[in-house]
Amino acid sequence: MTYAFPMGGLPAQSEDPAASGAVFTTAYAFIPATVMRDIVASLLPGWTDTRAWIIARPMTGFAETFAQYAVEVAPGGGSDAPEPDQSAEAGIFVASGEMQLTLDGRMHRLTAGSYAYIPPAQRWRVQNTEAGPLQFHWLRKRYEPAPGLGTPDPILTSDATTPVNWMPGTKDWGTTRFADPDDLRHDMHVNIVTFLPGGRIPFAETHIMEHGLYVLQGTARYLLNRDWVEVGPGDFMWLRAYCPQACIATGSEPFRYLLYKDVNRHPALTL
Repeated sequence: MTYAFPMGGLPAQSEDPAASGAVFTTAYAFIPATVMRDIVASLLPGWTDTRAWIIARPMTGFAETFAQYAVEVAPGGGSDAPEPDQSAEAGIFVASGEMQLTLDGRMHRLTAGSYAYIPPAQRWRVQNTEAGPLQFHWLRKRYEPAPGLGTPDPILTSDATTPVNWMPGTKDWGTTRFADPDDLRHDMHVNIVTFLPGGRIPFAETHIMEHGLYVLQGTARYLLNRDWVEVGPGDFMWLRAYCPQACIATGSEPFRYLLYKDVNRHPALTL
């Protein structure tokens, strides 16, 4: 199994800048892999030998609950204090390389396809002790407590060991759920959604949840609001609440994406 990650570099000077199809609207943003280049990567305080593509951040009037990064750590790099906000929780999905994750004093080795959920106020550390680069996806959300519920426990699992839950009545549309969907302590889910060739979402989903969708593998036509967009590995879709969406998988291999959504909380009644 392979998992897409920004290609970096710079395109040829002869390329048409408008040909990528990148678009930002009031309902969604489409950020194709071809525009995630070296020039738009960021350096992060508290991290060494690391660069990050920050592809989503809270924005008033748009998607307001989360930030999403693609992070590349060179050999020997990492951070002893990766998270500056003690109220933030993290979802980490490794695309390639090997991560040495120390969580509350215990060291874990994560490889391609590994997933870690880190609750707020946890002490954690990331190091790349291997000879090649470490590449991972990092989702951050400020945790929203709920009366009578404690914070979730850490999760350490992987794509390979987590079953796909196929949608009722289908055999070609399913979700790899890293957190128990019935555990109301969680206020966000980070999942992998899989469509086999020809699989589809047969209606325009329209709901309160915000989404970040990073395409890990395969191709599809994806409905974003009123626009059908051709998407493939490394493309990112950023959907605000109530943006209609649907999908038709194309090509000969599974279409898979890493999905963020906010869940399990009452909406605030004041702005």
